[in-house]
Amino acid sequence: MRILMVTDAWRPQINGVVHTLERLAETLTKFDAEADFLTPNIFRTLPMPTYPDIRLALTTPGNVARIIEKRRPDHVHLVTEGPLGMMARRYCLANKRPFTTSYHTRFPEYVSARLPLPESWTYGLLRNFHNSGQGCMVATKSLAEDLAARGFEKLRPWTRGVDINHFHPDKKVEMDLPRPIFLCVGRIAVEKNLQAFLDLDLPGTKVLVGDGPELERLKAKYPDAHFLGRRPSDELAEIYASSDVFVFPSRTDTFGNVIIEALASGTPVAAYPVTGPIDIVGDGIGGVVSDDLREAALAALTIDRAEARERAMRYTWNACAEMFLDNVKAAYP
Repeated sequence: MRILMVTDAWRPQINGVVHTLERLAETLTKFDAEADFLTPNIFRTLPMPTYPDIRLALTTPGNVARIIEKRRPDHVHLVTEGPLGMMARRYCLANKRPFTTSYHTRFPEYVSARLPLPESWTYGLLRNFHNSGQGCMVATKSLAEDLAARGFEKLRPWTRGVDINHFHPDKKVEMDLPRPIFLCVGRIAVEKNLQAFLDLDLPGTKVLVGDGPELERLKAKYPDAHFLGRRPSDELAEIYASSDVFVFPSRTDTFGNVIIEALASGTPVAAYPVTGPIDIVGDGIGGVVSDDLREAALAALTIDRAEARERAMRYTWNACAEMFLDNVKAAYP
């Protein structure tokens, strides 16, 4: 089976969506399936307002239709709701071609954090986009429940995976920093709610890994925190394994691949009881969730690191690929 993935999120972006797509493509080959990608990289692009590192494709619906016809996929999956996703959806509907979608980002919350637009307006647009396909894939049970309450239909589970050999407790190295070390990894941007982490009164050291539009402002505001910027994957694995607690302050992520990377490294997680963390460590195994993030961070220091590692074992790329293919096949009853 040849599956065309239409995505507005692609390299040089570094985020959970891009990482998931790359690993999914690698793993699908084990199941006699091939992933093809339609991305902004083959078009002229324009930087997205407020996200200059995200490029929007400059093309037309007719051009996208011609590309899909030329690629001759067995199935079309719309990864994102950006310009390419919208144009591919238009093609599929016009040609009565089944397609699936996936919900990766709480875009309404991201928009309202920057612009005076009601979340209900954006949710209405997204609901129309996703309900028109043969299935909308979501990463967690709590996200499915939330979207169902907002009128989203045909929701199908699609979990994420982690490389448990790359992210491993044995990667631990000595870090010349006061302990305990509280780590946060991800895009340095307003929607990640990093200030909630940086404002916490915690012992030891706060370390942040990642790049983004808020990096310089937060570095200036919080000189006692250690901002390491973007790090190579091997070094990142060492940082995960060498930290005492992974703090995930986001309230708007739909999963959080970094959570299971930390767990695979044997590092307990502290987070708010929201979609993603509550599904992964909400039972207290491998981490602590609380509306008081400081309380969660301190409590996570007592979590057994072997249990954290064990929790990550639930999330394999093989399981991710199998669930994805099951959802694709369900589009053809």
